[in-house]
Amino acid sequence: MKVLLINGSPHEKGCTYTALTEVAKTLEENQIETEIFHIGKTPIRGCMGCGHCRKSQSHYCVFDDDTVNTASEKLRAADGLVVGSPVHYASAGGSVAAFLDRLFYAGAASFVYKPACAVVSCRRGGASATFDQLNKYFAINQMPIVTSQYWNSVHGNTPEEVAQDLEGLQTMRALGRNMAWLLKSIDAGRQAGLTLPQQEVKTPTNFIR
Repeated sequence: MKVLLINGSPHEKGCTYTALTEVAKTLEENQIETEIFHIGKTPIRGCMGCGHCRKSQSHYCVFDDDTVNTASEKLRAADGLVVGSPVHYASAGGSVAAFLDRLFYAGAASFVYKPACAVVSCRRGGASATFDQLNKYFAINQMPIVTSQYWNSVHGNTPEEVAQDLEGLQTMRALGRNMAWLLKSIDAGRQAGLTLPQQEVKTPTNFIR
């Protein structure tokens, strides 16, 4: 089993990475393979709603000049997802928001029922609002949301300061253990013959007719 951890910070080895590393280390200790994937520093386009991803056989985004399609391919092969983001003005960073908009719009069907969770890094405030924002991607896509002993955030302005947030790092370790437990429970159910819930055909209903 494998978990993909997406580092949505422009800083590849910064505070968000420090939090994700603590989660990844705990997952590895519980026999779950991990990969930390950095979204990169190049500009990430927002979704245009062109619908190309829905029409193509691959269901990849029409924009292929950034890391979104690469992450989509990796997530399709993974069993779980962790999304990490810094806090920018009490919300997720613009790059990771654009990244997730396109990732989920294009590849959502392949992510259903994969456990997921958000990890947030902030200097002082805005963590809860960002945490709520990121969880909405998982909730709308029927992905079981993994929780911890507290909301999944760390505090600090540098990796060294994050390392001093003992409760935050403990929260990351609890998150890793809970993710590993849920993945193993799902796998045990699968081996016992438990099937996924039956899906109804979606019935979109617009309120303006």
